[in-house]
Amino acid sequence: RFQQVQSMMYDLMEWRSQLLSGTLPKDELKELKQKVTSKIDYGNKILELDLIVRDEDGNILDPDKTSVISLFHAHEEATNKITERIKEEMSKDQPDYASYSRMSSSPTHSLYVFVRNFVCRIGEDAELFMSLYDPQKLTIISENYLVRWGSRGFPKEIDMLNNLKVVFTDLGNKDLSRDKIYLVCQIVRVGRMDLKDSNSKKYTQGLRRPFGVAGNCA
Repeated sequence: RFQQVQSMMYDLMEWRSQLLSGTLPKDELKELKQKVTSKIDYGNKILELDLIVRDEDGNILDPDKTSVISLFHAHEEATNKITERIKEEMSKDQPDYASYSRMSSSPTHSLYVFVRNFVCRIGEDAELFMSLYDPQKLTIISENYLVRWGSRGFPKEIDMLNNLKVVFTDLGNKDLSRDKIYLVCQIVRVGRMDLKDSNSKKYTQGLRRPFGVAGNCA
C-alpha cells in the first residue's frame, strides 16, 4: 500500500507542475484536471477515507446546494468509477521502481530570489511585479511576486525590510531547456496622474500608472 500511495504522489506532483506551468491548451487542461481528481479519489478509496463526490468539472459538490437524490446518484457514479479503476490497477503489472524512474525523468527545480534594495527616483509609492519571462515566446512563465515600495525608499511594510524573499517553484526540464529566461521587474507608480502636478486640489491620488521595467537573465 505504501508503494501504491508513493507512486500516486509522484504522479500528482508531476501533474501539478504541468497545471501550474500555464502552457496547456484548454482541452488538455480539463483532461488533466479529471486525471488528478480521479487519482485523488482512487487514493482515498484504497486508504479507506471518505468518498468525495464531484461535478463534471471535478469540483466538490456542496451538500447545502445539492439535493439528496443528486448526491446519491453522484456517490453511486463515483463508486462505480473507482471500482473500475481498482480493477484496472490490479490488472497492471508494473515494475516496483517505475515511480522512481518517472520522478527522475521529470524533476522540478526552483529559483530563489532575495530582494535587497530598489533604487529608482520616482517620488511616489510604487508596486514591483517580479516574474520569469521567456524572451523567445514573449510570454511570462510564472506568477507575479508583488513588492510594495514606499516613496521614501523603503518597503511599505517596514517589517519586511531585508526579508523580501520569493521562490519560483515547479520549473521542469522544459523550462531549463529554454534558450534564455529573464527575471523581469515591472514598476507601477501609485499616486498622481502626472508627476508635475503640484496643487493638491487639482490632482487625484492613488492612481496606478506604468513607470518602467527592468530585467536580468536568470
